[in-house]
Amino acid sequence: MDVEEYARKKIAEGVSEAAIEERLVSIIRSYKTVNPSYASAFARAVITEVKNTRGLSGDFFVSEPAGVKMGEFGVGSRGKGDFFAHRQIARIIGKSSAAVGVDEMDDGGAVRSGGEFIVCTVDGMHSRLSDFPFLAGFHVTRATLRDAMVMGARPVMLFSDIHVGDDGDVAKIFDYTAGITTVGEAMNVPLVSGSTLRIGGDMVLGGRLTGCVGCVGVTGHLTARKSTQAGDVLLMTEGAGGGTIATAGIYSGFPHVVEQTINLNFLTTCDTLMKSDVFRKVHAMTDVTNGGLRGDIYEMAETAQSRIIIDDAHVAGLIEPHVRAMLENLEIDYLGVSLDALLIVAPPEAAGEICTTVRSAGVRIEQVGRVEAGKPEAVLISHGRELDFTPRFRESAYTPVKKVVDTEARDFDEMKEGVLKASEAAIRKKERVLARLRQKK
Repeated sequence: MDVEEYARKKIAEGVSEAAIEERLVSIIRSYKTVNPSYASAFARAVITEVKNTRGLSGDFFVSEPAGVKMGEFGVGSRGKGDFFAHRQIARIIGKSSAAVGVDEMDDGGAVRSGGEFIVCTVDGMHSRLSDFPFLAGFHVTRATLRDAMVMGARPVMLFSDIHVGDDGDVAKIFDYTAGITTVGEAMNVPLVSGSTLRIGGDMVLGGRLTGCVGCVGVTGHLTARKSTQAGDVLLMTEGAGGGTIATAGIYSGFPHVVEQTINLNFLTTCDTLMKSDVFRKVHAMTDVTNGGLRGDIYEMAETAQSRIIIDDAHVAGLIEPHVRAMLENLEIDYLGVSLDALLIVAPPEAAGEICTTVRSAGVRIEQVGRVEAGKPEAVLISHGRELDFTPRFRESAYTPVKKVVDTEARDFDEMKEGVLKASEAAIRKKERVLARLRQKK
C-alpha cells in the first residue's frame, strides 16, 4: 500500500485533510502494530510532504503523461504492448557505440574492449515470487546467466538489487541472496556487488519483495540475434520453465511442478556448446522466455529482418512432461509462455554436430524451424497450415488473476498514441538537459 500515492490522489480529488488523515490512520494500523498517536503523526507527515510537492514545475519535476497505465498496456507482460514500450525505451536511449545495443532487442548488450566483447545482462525477479524469496533469487539468477550465455559470453560475475517493503521480514533479503548464490556457486560465477533498499522508503506499507540480478560476461564470438541469416535452421532444446512456470504451479494448485524448474540444464548445455569446436558455427542463440516462442520469434524476425518459420510438430514434445501436463490441464498456450528452452540458429550443415554436442550433455534437442529471406515476420506451421504467429496483447495467462485481467482491454492503437507521445516528450527533455549540461562544461 502506497500511502503517498493515496494522499496525493485524495488531495487532488478535493477530499479534506481530516478525512484523509482518518483513513490513513486506519490503513497504517492495519499494517503496523502502533498506537493511534503515532499513526496520526505519521499520516499528518505524509500529507505535509505531499502538499509540499504540489505545484512544482519544470523538467526536473514534471513529465508528460501517457494517459495509459502500465497494466493496461501490458508492460512487463511480454506481449504487443510490452514490446512496443521497450522499443520506445530504445528510441530514448538512441544509437550508441555498443556492439549490440538496446535497439536490437537482444538478450543482452555488448561493447568491444581489448579484442573481446564485454556482455552485460540484467533480469528482474518474477513479481509473484515475493513470498518465495529463494525461488525468486534462484530463477532470476539463472535467467540473467542464460541471457549472457546465449550472447556467447562466459559469465564472470553477478550483481544484485533487492528492494523489500517497509513491513517485510529482514529474512527475505537473506533467502533471496541464498537463491542467487546457489546458482552462482554451482556455475562458479561470484556475486560481487549489489544494493539493498526498502520499496518507497517509509511510504510503502507491506512486505512486497522485488529486485533484479545482473551478469557481466566476456566472449570472442557474439551470437546476437542480428547474426541470423536466411537459410539457417532453428534448433530448440527441452525446457521445464523457470520463474513463470514456478509461479503458474504455485498459484494454480500444481506446486509439485516447481521441483521440475530447479535445474541447471540450460546453463550446462550452453557451457558444453561454448566449449566445443562447433560453437563458432553458431550464428545466434536466445532463450524461449519473452512471451514464449510467439514473443521471441517475433523479436528475432524484426532484429534479423528475416522471415522465420516455426513448425510446431516437435515443440510440444520438448516440454518437460509434468510441465506440459499442467499447461494442458490449465489450458495455457505453451507457444506463448516462457519455457526456458534454448533456441539455436545455425547453418543447416552445422545442425547435426550441434545436436550431437547438446545431446552429449543429456539434453534433448530438435529442429523446429527455419529462416527465409523476405518480409520480416513470424510464421507458425501447424498440421501443414501456415498460421499467423505474432504475439498476443499479453503472454499466455498463466495464473487465475491473469485470466481475469485478460478479459479487460482498452483500444490498443489509442493507447499507443499516448505512449508514443510520452516517449517523444522524454526524448525532447533529454535533449534539453543535455544542452544545458554541455553549456556548463
